[in-house]
Amino acid sequence: MDKEHALQIFRSTGALLEGHFRLTSGLHSPNYFQCARVLQYPRYAELFCQEIAERFRPDGIEVVVSPAIGGIVVGQEVARLLGCRAVFAEREENLMTLRRGFEIRAGESVLAVEDVVTTGGSVKEVIDLAQQAGGKVKGAAFLVDRSGGRALFSVPFFAALRMDVLTYPPEECPLCKQGLAVVKPGSRKV
Repeated sequence: MDKEHALQIFRSTGALLEGHFRLTSGLHSPNYFQCARVLQYPRYAELFCQEIAERFRPDGIEVVVSPAIGGIVVGQEVARLLGCRAVFAEREENLMTLRRGFEIRAGESVLAVEDVVTTGGSVKEVIDLAQQAGGKVKGAAFLVDRSGGRALFSVPFFAALRMDVLTYPPEECPLCKQGLAVVKPGSRKV
């Protein structure tokens, strides 16, 4: 799918927000991708996740792992399309961990997925978690890469949509300096 078509879907579902946002990374931005607004429509979830599944189908993925909460729907749909298991990691005492009886078996081919990345921190944690469990991480994938090419990974990675979105450290944020209230729409503390 081309970038303009993808952006049209994000805009039409109200998933591309404008304002003053504090991202999960701690950075501030005038834009926010609320991927849940797109993913509430199964046809769009399938459309975007199909691109991810096709990119990694040749890798024989046996389990898709995602960070909670944002990556859960993406992980489930990509796993459905690949015909494999889907598990998710949760923060426990500020560390990503597999709970609920989920496991990644030694030698299993793994794909890490997320809804949106800015710094890639959560995806890197999930990759490390999978590798520590003995999984062979074949790649990482996301609906949106808003890092502008700054988020790099130790495995091959793919995004259905790449956007270069402005971000600022809080102390340098021009929106803060204008006195605009900051909104934190992410799910890190959930």
